[in-house]
Amino acid sequence: MAIYLLRRLGLAVITLWLLSVIIFFAGQVLPGDPGRAILGPFAAQSAVINLDRQLGVDRPLITQYWTWISGAVHGDLGISYQYRTPVEPMLVSALANSAKLAVFALILIIPLGILGGVLAALYAGRAVDRIISLSGLSLATVPEFVSGIVVIVIFADGLKLLPASAYPGPGASFGTQLRYLILPVVPLVFEFFGYIARMARAGTIEALESDYARTATLKGLPRPVVIFRHVLRNSLLPTITVIATQVGYLIGGLVVVETLFNYPGVGRLIYNAAMSKDFPMLEAGVLTIGAIYMVATLIADLLNTGLNPRLRTGVAT
Repeated sequence: MAIYLLRRLGLAVITLWLLSVIIFFAGQVLPGDPGRAILGPFAAQSAVINLDRQLGVDRPLITQYWTWISGAVHGDLGISYQYRTPVEPMLVSALANSAKLAVFALILIIPLGILGGVLAALYAGRAVDRIISLSGLSLATVPEFVSGIVVIVIFADGLKLLPASAYPGPGASFGTQLRYLILPVVPLVFEFFGYIARMARAGTIEALESDYARTATLKGLPRPVVIFRHVLRNSLLPTITVIATQVGYLIGGLVVVETLFNYPGVGRLIYNAAMSKDFPMLEAGVLTIGAIYMVATLIADLLNTGLNPRLRTGVAT
């Protein structure tokens, strides 16, 4: 297990380094000039050139990359071009906001998705299976901005039950924050319910048809015992991996939802950084999301290895 963990950590480091190279040089090909983006279209060209020199964007790309990555390794993520303040506090605040939205969404998505998938598997080929599968597939095909606009029009503008904005402001109570997060979570539930339910359904059907499930049934064990003790433990292994891989997206990939609901999360922060040519903020944000993806998938692999004895044997060999 220790060798397996070290190998995964080594691959994660290499992956993050490659991601840093890609995001840095991809940022350089974005159209526009940082100095011009900060000073505006009517600023004098001499002022733009002077600001670019102060920001260091006129230096060779290799020099800029080395300065940035060496600082990031030591915990210095740089100074935001747009806000002229250190990147780290703003990024940490945005990550905390996105984490709140992600946790609230997962609390709803995971039980609903697993329950729907298991019910569909237990009634495979029947009406319940068709309704759950078709509903999940249909909801997943609706873009987030479409479902988000629909819930805003119905529940915020029409019925006036919930606020259209997702951010209640600083100092809001826990209950108030949950109330403001309800509408942004709905498009996420629509998006991920069908995906998780399909994975849970496929894993449960495979486990129900396995030899150990048949043996437990032939021994006379009640069906609920067979399902909870033998089937679910193995059927949910692929689902755990799927859920873990979605954590990174729920924290850093919610650009549409966070923009639509005016929520100050990291996805919106990265989007604004790209639009304003704020390279330090953009690079630090994307690299942080990559690290979250790496950690989430590593945790998923460790959970799978712990729950599946066959995987533990494979790792040990």
